[in-house]
Amino acid sequence: MRQFALIIPAMLTYPQIDPIAFSLGPLSVRWYGLMYLAGFVAFVMLGRRRIARRPDLNWTAKDIDDLLFYGVLGVVIGGRLGQVLFYEPAHYLAHPLEILAVWKGGMAFHGGFLGVLVAMVLYARKKKLAWFAVMDFIAPLVPPGLGFGRLGNFINGELWGRAADPALPWAMVFPHVDAIARHPSQLYQAFLEGVVFFAVLWWFSAKPRALGAVSAVFLIGYGAVRFIAEFFREPDAGIFGLSYTISMGQWLSLPMIAAGVVMLVWSKKAAAT
Repeated sequence: MRQFALIIPAMLTYPQIDPIAFSLGPLSVRWYGLMYLAGFVAFVMLGRRRIARRPDLNWTAKDIDDLLFYGVLGVVIGGRLGQVLFYEPAHYLAHPLEILAVWKGGMAFHGGFLGVLVAMVLYARKKKLAWFAVMDFIAPLVPPGLGFGRLGNFINGELWGRAADPALPWAMVFPHVDAIARHPSQLYQAFLEGVVFFAVLWWFSAKPRALGAVSAVFLIGYGAVRFIAEFFREPDAGIFGLSYTISMGQWLSLPMIAAGVVMLVWSKKAAAT
């Protein structure tokens, strides 16, 4: 008599990583914070590498340190306010003190991006530099930090993916969410934003480009990889409500792509005149 066995696809299980990396007395150091620190270190190292490769840009190591200071303020303040205003206004209105708890996670890229734009306006004014020149310089230094941030999301067990085919070899169950096989979308984004996006932008910026062109490619590139990744990520409700067709992250990425295309056309025309 022929016997049949029920084959159940083997799925990965989220390892329930302790968000606290280590403790020093009463002080607890979280992996999420360490990922941001890794991103800032990568910014400095890549910035110095960019100076060595492109002496024509006339930047110094001291300039990198100053840029980092302004950038950190823009990322933290803008990222947190973006999370509050774009994604969870009702929650933070009811719990205003939690706005300050950045170590628990909850940083919106698009808010951080706007924060950095403002911070770089202040830096450019202080140094009497063209704002686009500043943005063109820092754009290739940012993607690794984005990748580290997504690893922080994974460690925190947040921003999990949409339901996936259980037969997918890397489909993952997040027990603290449910028993459904899901895409580990945090890792998808870490790869797309921190590796693919970085490689493209670093290559594009290796040669002299028209003023604003590198910034334009940053907008187009990030908007594109984020738009793609959102198809695998469980959408956030956001201020427009929950949608599996066009998510909040995709709505916020579309203006970035459009602005990038306009900037790229403008930069090429300005360089030709």
